Amino acid sequence: MTDIAVLVNLRARRGSEGVGGLVQRFLPRARVALTRSLDEARHWISDQLRPNPPSLLLAGGGDGTITGLLNELRAAGVALPAIGVLPMGTGNAWARVTGAPKPSVALKQIAAMKNDLPPLRPFSLVRVDGKVAPFAGTGWDAEMIQDFKDQLAASGPLRSQQAGLRGYLTAMFTRTVPRHMFGGGNPRVSVYNMGDAALTVDAKGHVVPVPNSEKGALLYEGPAGVAGAATTPEWGFGFKAFPFAQKVPHRLSVRVYGAGVLEATRNMFKLWRGEHPLPHMNDWFVQRLRMDFDREVPFQMGGDVIGLRRSVEFDLAEESVQLVDWHKLSRMVKA
Repeated sequence: MTDIAVLVNLRARRGSEGVGGLVQRFLPRARVALTRSLDEARHWISDQLRPNPPSLLLAGGGDGTITGLLNELRAAGVALPAIGVLPMGTGNAWARVTGAPKPSVALKQIAAMKNDLPPLRPFSLVRVDGKVAPFAGTGWDAEMIQDFKDQLAASGPLRSQQAGLRGYLTAMFTRTVPRHMFGGGNPRVSVYNMGDAALTVDAKGHVVPVPNSEKGALLYEGPAGVAGAATTPEWGFGFKAFPFAQKVPHRLSVRVYGAGVLEATRNMFKLWRGEHPLPHMNDWFVQRLRMDFDREVPFQMGGDVIGLRRSVEFDLAEESVQLVDWHKLSRMVKA
């Protein structure tokens, strides 16, 4: 029998106590937590999930919610259960990649499985400073996240109009881009391979070895508008920031984009679609990698800014997570 637990972040963009009512309707035996803070989620995990781990955990929130949940489970010593992402946040990268429908449809589909687990899809995880996430990095993305949050905080009664994709684009064009146009430009980064020889993709998208890329080798030295690692193709909103993620099993997809902000703005839609090749885009597949910057840069994990870094080491976490494959589930059941 499938033991189901459900966590809903009420502070997520679409977080709502009404989802709790839907869970009671479709999954009456599920354990439910409606939380407003990480502390509340942490106590629920400790009190409810650690003594009796679920076989399926449905999580309602954005990428930050899911990333925080994974790390709290790991910290509590709870083996990662299968996770079904309910799209209730802002970017919803994992929700989009796995094809998650709106929460009411998703809950009906899970209920239709009765005592069987839904189809699952494995995802590796990026690890930085002992924490895991589907993607992590620095550059305009991290700055834009912080600019977006600052913009929301200053919006007052107009907050709802500044949420979502429109809010992100507004923050980018009114805050992030002007700051780079009139500021000091991109930081410089030195990228070192710290694992087995690196791989890359050629102009046709074929995986090929990187010459002289053994452990300790310098893979790149130059400007970095965006620099990060991922195990999933999207950042959210359909932005395919890492189009080759999962192309090479058991490797991180790492990218460094060295163009300036004006060229990036001109190529915004190509970048959004994940077109390849693009000038100044560098791709590698690695097990472990270090980036050293010439100044402190804002750093994000799973869509949440976690502070400034001058040096960052990424590696592939030992554990992976099984996510509900909503694409397959939708074909199996009608809801």
